[in-house]
Amino acid sequence: MSATDSGDGVTGFYERQIGRAQTADEVYGYLVFVAGLVLGIVGILLFLPSESAGSLREYSVALGAAGFALLIAGPVIRLPLRRAATIAVYLGVLLCAAAIAWFLVVFPSQWQVATGHQGVISLYVVGIAIVGAGGVLVPLLTSTRTTEEAAAARERSEESQRRVEEVESELEAAERARDELEREVESIRTSQAQFELFEDKAGEFRWRLRHRNGNVIADSGEGYTAKHNAQKGMQSVRRNALGAASIHADDPAVEDESDLDDLPMLPDEAEQSQATFEVFEDEAGEYRWRLVHDNGNILADSGEGYTRRRDAERAIDGVRNNAGPAEYLTFDPTSFEIYRDVAGEWRWRLVHKNGNILADGGEGYSRRRDARRAVDRLQDRVGDADFDVYEDDAGEYRWRLRAENGNVVADSSEGYTRRGEAEDATERVSEYAPDADALDVGFAAFEVYEDAGGEWRWRLRHRNGNIIGDGGEGYSSRTKAHDAIESVKRDAPGAAVETE
Repeated sequence: MSATDSGDGVTGFYERQIGRAQTADEVYGYLVFVAGLVLGIVGILLFLPSESAGSLREYSVALGAAGFALLIAGPVIRLPLRRAATIAVYLGVLLCAAAIAWFLVVFPSQWQVATGHQGVISLYVVGIAIVGAGGVLVPLLTSTRTTEEAAAARERSEESQRRVEEVESELEAAERARDELEREVESIRTSQAQFELFEDKAGEFRWRLRHRNGNVIADSGEGYTAKHNAQKGMQSVRRNALGAASIHADDPAVEDESDLDDLPMLPDEAEQSQATFEVFEDEAGEYRWRLVHDNGNILADSGEGYTRRRDAERAIDGVRNNAGPAEYLTFDPTSFEIYRDVAGEWRWRLVHKNGNILADGGEGYSRRRDARRAVDRLQDRVGDADFDVYEDDAGEYRWRLRAENGNVVADSSEGYTRRGEAEDATERVSEYAPDADALDVGFAAFEVYEDAGGEWRWRLRHRNGNIIGDGGEGYSSRTKAHDAIESVKRDAPGAAVETE
C-alpha cells in the first residue's frame, strides 16, 4: 500500500524527488538517515576546534553519537520488516537518546578522559545493539513463524482449490445428469412411428400413425373437412397419448354364437408382400431395379442406373428399410425438409417440386427443435431480408442471408454462372419460403409433386438429398399418387428380390 495518496508534505517531497513510497516507514527511515548524516557531519566539524573539557566538545560528542545512532536506524526503518523489528529499532533509538541526555548531565565533571562514564557508554551500546537486533536478529528469529504462516496460507489456498474442484465436479455431474435426462426425454419423443396426414378419395383429410415396419398402428376414426382440423387431431393424440391410462372395457356378451360368423377374422401373421423387387440390366449396360406388383403393375423403380449389380441391391435395401416409416412431403410448390445429417446434426433445406434444392441452412443444430426454430425465423424474416450475392473462389455466383449477429442463416445450395441467376434465386426463396410447409424427415421422405404435364408423381428422397426411388408413372390426381405410395409402403418392406 502506498504511504499516502497526497502530494503534500514530506511524503510529497519524497515522491517528487526520489520515487513513490510503498509505506510510510520508507519515508520516515529516509528522513532519519538524512538527519543522522547531517548530525554526524556537524558533530565532526565541531569536534575539530573544541577543547577536551569545553562545551563545544560536549556538543560535538552528543551530535556525533546521535548521528551515528540515526545513521544505523534509518536504513533499518526503511526495510519492509515485521512490526516487532520496527518497534525494536525505535526502542534502541530511545535508549541511545537517553544515553546522550545522560552524557550531557555528567560531562565534564563526571566524565573520565581515559575511560569515560561506564553507565552512559553501556546504555548507548545497548541502544545501538537493539537497533541492530531489530534489523538482523528479529527477521532471523521470526523466519520459522513466517514459514509456518506461508504454509498455512498455502494450505488454505489448497483447501479453497479443492472446494472449487468439488463444486466444479458437482456441476459437471449435474450437467451430465441433465444431458442424460434430455437424452431420455428425446428418446421418449423419438418414436418408432410417424404420423401421416393425407386426403382420402372422398376429399376429406385423415391421419394415421404408421410404424417404421409399415404397419398402421392407429388412425383417425373420422375424416376432417379442413386440413388444419386433422392437424389438431394429431396434436391432441401427441399431447395425450403418452400419459393416457389404460382401460380394459368388457365386450358385451354374445347371446347367439351364430353372430360370430359375421365378425372379421384376424390373420395369424402379418399380410405378406404382394410385390417383388426385380434387378435388371438396361440397354445402356446399367443396373436398375423396379418394384413389380403381382398383377404386373410397376409400383416403383430406381431413379438412376448403377454400374454394379450390388449397388442396385444396396439401393433396394435402402427402399425396403425406409419406405415404411417415410412421411409425406407435398410441394405447393416448395417445402422445407428438416433432417439429420451423417454427423448427427439437424439441418434444413428448401426443396422445389422439381427436385431442386433452393436453399439450405448455414449450420447444423444439436437438437431438432433448434433447426425447426431456424426455419420459423427464416419464414418470418425472408420477405424483407437483404440477400448478399457474391462470387466464390470457383468464379460462380452464390447468395447468402445473414442474421443481425452476422451468422449465415441460409445460403444457396449451388453456384450460378451469372449474377442475375443468383438474384432470381433469391426472389424465388423470398416468394416461396414464407408459405412452405415443413416436415421432419427421418431417414427418407416421400415427395408428392405435380409435374410440368399436370400429372401427380412421387419420389422417395433420402435425408442426404439423393433420390432412392420414384413412381413409374404419373397420376391424374394427388389422391392416386398417395394410393401408389401406400402400395409401396405396404409391399416394399417385405418384398423379395429377384435378379434377371
